[in-house]
Amino acid sequence: MAELIQSVTDGIIDQAKRNLQAKETTASNALGKDAFLQLLVTQMKYQDPLNPNTDTEYIAQLATFSQLEQLQNLSSQMTSSQAFSLVGKYVQLKTTNSRGEITTISGRVDFVNITAGKAYLSVNGNLHSIDQLDSVIADEYILEKSLPSIKQKVELSFDAEKPENLSFEVNLGEGDTVADQVAIVIDGTLLDSNLVRLSGNKVTIDKAVLEKYPNGEYPVAVIFNDPYLTTVTDKVTLKITNSTVTEMPTDENGNDEGEDQTPEMI
Repeated sequence: MAELIQSVTDGIIDQAKRNLQAKETTASNALGKDAFLQLLVTQMKYQDPLNPNTDTEYIAQLATFSQLEQLQNLSSQMTSSQAFSLVGKYVQLKTTNSRGEITTISGRVDFVNITAGKAYLSVNGNLHSIDQLDSVIADEYILEKSLPSIKQKVELSFDAEKPENLSFEVNLGEGDTVADQVAIVIDGTLLDSNLVRLSGNKVTIDKAVLEKYPNGEYPVAVIFNDPYLTTVTDKVTLKITNSTVTEMPTDENGNDEGEDQTPEMI
């Protein structure tokens, strides 16, 4: 039987198709206990009276039957053990309805039910055969996907001769890790929160603060107020052109504005 837990690739554990195909081939070619008994009875009934089977042959066949039964029991035990190891894990199942339509079901395995030697996984309040298991997803992958982020690189450009507010879009996260505020740090300097606005998933930096920067390219960090204070430092850059400013903006104490400050986000 294909392994239920495999190495993680890009955070998700996919079941190999070749394992599933091998399983189906084995199932279609396997000799069940009932079929074996029927063949044995038929063989005894129609054996050649002039050349009957010997006791040794029957014993060998009986040993084969016993071995087959033990292998089937072992396979059932392995399936149950693997199913129990999935409790608490996030899985994806593929189900097929009477019209042949395939539906993907995702959720955590609450418990495992063994009925007639077959394992069933409880997902989203319903029992599903373990044969419907498609993939097992690492918790780290689930968390990473739900955190706030910036999907694509953003190159902001500010022309001091034609000053305008600059905006870009962010992903505020999902579920328990959704953010509703952001802080902006330009070249290590935390901007005044009054100069940064968040509307929906759009962040806007007021031109008033950008006019204080000399020409150059600056790294921009975006800090979200989700429970993990997710910080994105490699997606946004800022280029200032046509500026007459020659020195970095400073606060009333003579320090770079925002230096040694931390964002106050509730």
